[in-house]
Amino acid sequence: MNNVWFITGSARGLGRSLTEAVLAHGDRVAATARHPEQLADLVARHGAQVLPLALDVTHPAQITAAVAAAVAHFGRLDVVVNNAGFGITGAAEAYTDEQVRSQLETNLYAPIAITRAVLPYLRRQRSGHILQISSVGGRVGNAGVSVYQAAKFGLGGFSEALAKEVAPLGIRVTSVEPGGFRTDWAGASMTFAPAIEGYDLVAQRAEFFASGNFVPVGDPAKGAQVLINLVAHPHPPVHLVLGSEAAAMLRQADADRQAEFEQWLPVTLSTDHDEADAGNFLQTAMGQSLLAEQQNARGAE
Repeated sequence: MNNVWFITGSARGLGRSLTEAVLAHGDRVAATARHPEQLADLVARHGAQVLPLALDVTHPAQITAAVAAAVAHFGRLDVVVNNAGFGITGAAEAYTDEQVRSQLETNLYAPIAITRAVLPYLRRQRSGHILQISSVGGRVGNAGVSVYQAAKFGLGGFSEALAKEVAPLGIRVTSVEPGGFRTDWAGASMTFAPAIEGYDLVAQRAEFFASGNFVPVGDPAKGAQVLINLVAHPHPPVHLVLGSEAAAMLRQADADRQAEFEQWLPVTLSTDHDEADAGNFLQTAMGQSLLAEQQNARGAE
């Protein structure tokens, strides 16, 4: 049976590449966009295989309506892709309140809201796969994109916890964490905070993005095919990094974190209460739960 996908941000970027690839694969798509008329060419080519839906992901009522419409039309949802989002560059103190709010509303609150809206349907089905399109910037912090990465770090943590929560219901969750892909993320979709004196590194990053000279290594068509293959995998990962650039960044960040952790481990351990017995940790309810999760993970490998 072909899958039914629900994809946000289907009109441009990775969302557009994924929507086109899914339709070419023969699956059905509830394709959402703020301006669904931008999907008219897909309807002309694929007919009833695609359902265009108007959705501004920052409007809760539209989320509820779009999810309900997709289920009413197709009868089920198999894959939910939280893709809609945009980037912003600037120093942390330079962002306006509205810029901070819009980043968190679009890149963090919206995917959480959409996830919560689809979960009742997936829970009743006892099946489904939620793909959260995050970023390697949700695992590695970089100057100039602090608020964007705050949202992506939050999305990654939400997704990791959610994956454990819904696994017994037959629902899978993957945080997809690309490096740079050849979309308009750093082009037309990028916004900027006002410049502030003293932040030279941030200014250099902003100028680089604005120049149009940033040419990422990632191919959105290849990324889309990976995601189609991913949902067919019997044991998909909770975190999936995409792109050689992202892999290199994450390796270095993990090594730096491990070195820092080991350096400060004596201080970490010094805060235990004198009467505490670390050996009894696994006897606690949380310890038993963590042990069970580790055993389940090993069994799935």
